[in-house]
Amino acid sequence: MADEKKQQKGTVAIAGAPRGLGSKNPKQGQTMTGAQALIASLEAEGVEVIFGYPGGQTIKMYDALYDSTQLRHVLARHEQGAVHEADGYARATGRVGVAFATSGPGATNTVTGIATAYMDSIPLVVITGQVPRAMVGSDSFQESDIVGMTMSVVKHSYLMQSSENIARTVREAFHIAKTGRPGPVLIDVPSDLLDEEVLFEYPDDVNIPSYRPTYRGNVKQTKAAARLIADAKRPVLYVGGGVVSSGASAEVTELARSMRIPVVTTLMAKGAVPSSEPLNLGLAGMHGSRYASWALDKSDLIIACGARFSDRVTGDINSFAPEAKVIHIDIDPVEIDKVREAQVPIVGDVKRVVTSLTLELEKIDAHPDTQAWIELIGEWRKQFPLYDESVGDLPDEVVPEIAMMKLSELLDPEASIVVTEVGQHQMWAAQFIERELPRTFLSSGGLGTMGFGFPAAVGAAFGCPDKTIVCIAGDGSFQMNMQEMATAAINDVPVKVVIVDNRALGMVRQWQTLFYNKRYSASELDSVPDFVKIADAYGWKAERVERPEDVVPAIKRMLSDEGSYLIDLVISRDQNVYPMVRPGKGLDDVIGVIDSGEGRTMEEGGAR
Repeated sequence: MADEKKQQKGTVAIAGAPRGLGSKNPKQGQTMTGAQALIASLEAEGVEVIFGYPGGQTIKMYDALYDSTQLRHVLARHEQGAVHEADGYARATGRVGVAFATSGPGATNTVTGIATAYMDSIPLVVITGQVPRAMVGSDSFQESDIVGMTMSVVKHSYLMQSSENIARTVREAFHIAKTGRPGPVLIDVPSDLLDEEVLFEYPDDVNIPSYRPTYRGNVKQTKAAARLIADAKRPVLYVGGGVVSSGASAEVTELARSMRIPVVTTLMAKGAVPSSEPLNLGLAGMHGSRYASWALDKSDLIIACGARFSDRVTGDINSFAPEAKVIHIDIDPVEIDKVREAQVPIVGDVKRVVTSLTLELEKIDAHPDTQAWIELIGEWRKQFPLYDESVGDLPDEVVPEIAMMKLSELLDPEASIVVTEVGQHQMWAAQFIERELPRTFLSSGGLGTMGFGFPAAVGAAFGCPDKTIVCIAGDGSFQMNMQEMATAAINDVPVKVVIVDNRALGMVRQWQTLFYNKRYSASELDSVPDFVKIADAYGWKAERVERPEDVVPAIKRMLSDEGSYLIDLVISRDQNVYPMVRPGKGLDDVIGVIDSGEGRTMEEGGAR
């Protein structure tokens, strides 16, 4: 363990851009092995952290890595954990995450992580070892067709055939991963290529004729969008994860403020517009507030920025926002008209398009009359709050909504990142933890991957060592990759974990409660393991919290501690996430809404 810590420590100054490309690279023109060329290529791209797990077909890569003074390798305890860690690093920093895995089971263990990144448009380069070229297709030991397996969940993939192409392939892979709509790129490297000698020549430029993302929006369409906004009475900005990817948070926030347009966000866009901004209504959709969902559903103009009209936001698309025209801004032309027809489609980078759109609105002196609309939404906000203590929670139970609100109050929004697993706890965190900055709320949105959050938090901690990293987990999802506690411990990476522990697969059980006559088939977990003892075994500090009055003191102890810390927060199995749009129904068909006028929740079974 001491040797591992010594090897994985080192001088790591996180940088933001590639360096040493082409003729500027000190290794340019040197003869080296393919393995050394691979490592030199990663150095040329400015990579400084790699998450991985070695094996037979990657030993040569790791041997070359041993000599690198720039690259820090983080030894994960599972390949899925390594890819999620690279993913969390990428989400938190905005840079490309890098993961290594060996052939066969090592490569197949990366698939869930790759698919998670693909669904959420996260830039990754995953490099897998492969059996020697002569043995490919022979069902040799630890061979798997990882390129074929991941074809539908990568932005691009390479099965290397020549050691001379290693440098060019790495250059292209990083370019593809981080440009246009970001996404994961796979490089599968047969191990015999790593022995061959090559002349290292790292290219300055990338020339891929078939890959030309559109960044600048069409001028005619931008002018048409401005006219629609100027005439709108009930406009809504529908903000998605593309706003974060493009670095467009400031531009979108300014558009909302200057035109007085309410904002709703997706899970992926939390923090893209500050929670403190009065126009920000927060999460809309299945577990969003009634006022946010109604604003979207009853608008006359939806300005979709880097959002894809997910079913978790729209509900039944056939009844969604029947009176609304749509302006859809997205860098990926595939998203335009895929789910909802756009009256004004604009293909381009959100940051550039919104900047141009704001200038056009200023040029035509647009002042949409939204005052009555804003006042109406304000009335909905007062009538239908997300939470009210009068709804009937038992005084001797830990209330998850209150716990999340207290945690939010104690976190410094400028110096913290919240990462979630997937399930009820994820929705409570999204509803009640306020975020002021983009890249400070990380969650698996598209794939909904249990087991993502904790390793992603570890990766975020490597990328942002100056921030407090807090993972909100469920007792089911945390167990899927809790072996990564060792990764945090051995590297002295202080990650904080709050397990919302209901001894159940909470969201499955909630659906069984509401829609399946309380037939709890395979959704209830027992109290094994003891998470406090597990944490102690990994060298973490931990405590179990069962009483409401102990919640805040425990959170304060966790946040003030310099090391990794776990809180096992025990809640009732009967705590459910509300509001909730009925699956497959429209945004009006919602249960669990608090009506302050009625003083009760409107749901099947009465007050919770």
